[in-house]
Amino acid sequence: MTKNRTLILPAVLLGIVFLVIAVVYFVSTAHGLPSFFPGHVGASSSEAPHHHTKHGIAALVVALACFVFAWFQSGPASSRAPA
Repeated sequence: MTKNRTLILPAVLLGIVFLVIAVVYFVSTAHGLPSFFPGHVGASSSEAPHHHTKHGIAALVVALACFVFAWFQSGPASSRAPA
């Protein structure tokens, strides 16, 4: 498996972004979400007090996948024994 150490920092930053997005989904109601987030509704909608838990879980899973990817990329380059 080849290691590309230049991908570690972007993967960690992307993981942090998705972690923040997950927290926003868990904490905010559908009306309180930023307008560019999927699931945002107007104040007069019947969905306004609803929390989008599944969106938050999905963002959390993607964040964890980014962190795991960065962790595996940061390991030793090779474990081959000399011939």
